[in-house]
Amino acid sequence: MEEKRCYTVKELQQILGISRPTVYELLKRKEFRWIQAGTKYRISKKSFDAWLDQQTGNL
Repeated sequence: MEEKRCYTVKELQQILGISRPTVYELLKRKEFRWIQAGTKYRISKKSFDAWLDQQTGNL
């Protein structure tokens, strides 16, 4: 099976344990790369994973 390249908003909610509006706030602040396909958002897994690694390095 091919490796996943994008996350959904719902997946980010689950990974980070945050609300849907908070995910949209992160998208608005351009914390990582994403695209909008119609009304759906797809977040670059590579970009998000790098951002998350950087955030957890600050703990």
